[in-house]
Amino acid sequence: MTQTGVQALPPFEVGRLAGAILDSVNSVVVGKRESLELVLAGILAGGHVLLEDLPGLGKTLTARSFAQALGLDFRRLQFTPDLLPADVTGSFLYDQRKGDFAFRAGPVFTNMLLADEINRTPPKTQSALLEAMQEKQVSVEGVTYRLDPPFHVLATANPIEYEGTYPLPEAQLDRFLLRVSFGYPTAEEEWEVMRRRMSRRQEESQLAPVVNAQTLQVMQAALESVAVEDSIGRYIVSLAAATREHSAVLVGSSPRGSLALLLLARARAAMAGRDYVVPEDVKDVAVPALAHRITLRPEMWLRQVNPAFVVQEVLSAVPAPASGALPTYARHD
Repeated sequence: MTQTGVQALPPFEVGRLAGAILDSVNSVVVGKRESLELVLAGILAGGHVLLEDLPGLGKTLTARSFAQALGLDFRRLQFTPDLLPADVTGSFLYDQRKGDFAFRAGPVFTNMLLADEINRTPPKTQSALLEAMQEKQVSVEGVTYRLDPPFHVLATANPIEYEGTYPLPEAQLDRFLLRVSFGYPTAEEEWEVMRRRMSRRQEESQLAPVVNAQTLQVMQAALESVAVEDSIGRYIVSLAAATREHSAVLVGSSPRGSLALLLLARARAAMAGRDYVVPEDVKDVAVPALAHRITLRPEMWLRQVNPAFVVQEVLSAVPAPASGALPTYARHD
């Protein structure tokens, strides 16, 4: 039984449901299966996902499609330069009938919030999401309101070189469990997008729910039963530590990066139907989990060194374990 009192799911059942969710989303978002798997892993791990890419590559469509397939209450908030923090969290308004102030909840009070083009709004408004993303609560004028679980932010962002953007501060980036990019489709994928649009005979696509909010929470709880052997745990720590010692890095990954690797590796294992993590699970999520947590030295920007390249070098340098021992935290004397 889980803490919420509902029956726990075995990992193979989580894997089956995850496959059905991905198939549903993939029916709308053409190709990009690997990127969609990363997004779902972030949601199953209970985190928030940053979708960073050029406009028109399906970021907003991906967020809406996952909300529909997961059966979640969904709200979209377009971040613009004139958006205020109260437009995100909500505010107190005077009710003339009652002669008192009443709280009007903002769009953050939902299961899945699409923060569209989050880096087009100034840092003051960006920071309005910090407490909600970390503490799952909102404080307005000294009053704290809890957010109903599950709560996930799927934020889209244009590349920082794109005109009219405000780079997300490191503290805000660190709240995202992982950062995912889609890239341009192949010629065949682009034609498939057009073919499906003509076949649909309308602009919008609608997906039937595969699961609901309660089932998603049960799937998330099932990740706690996925075993992580000690050598793999130390491998995760070594990867994060290596980013701090790399010659091109000014500030490396924090321990939150290590936890992100752990949570995402567990999610990847469950999605594969396994109740244990293998080193490949960690390697698959290392770049999206760590690259956005690294600050490069200024001279590296001039050489056009990418943080993802640094993580790839770290993966090549740190030896992966090959142990089949039980994790010490799971042993019973």
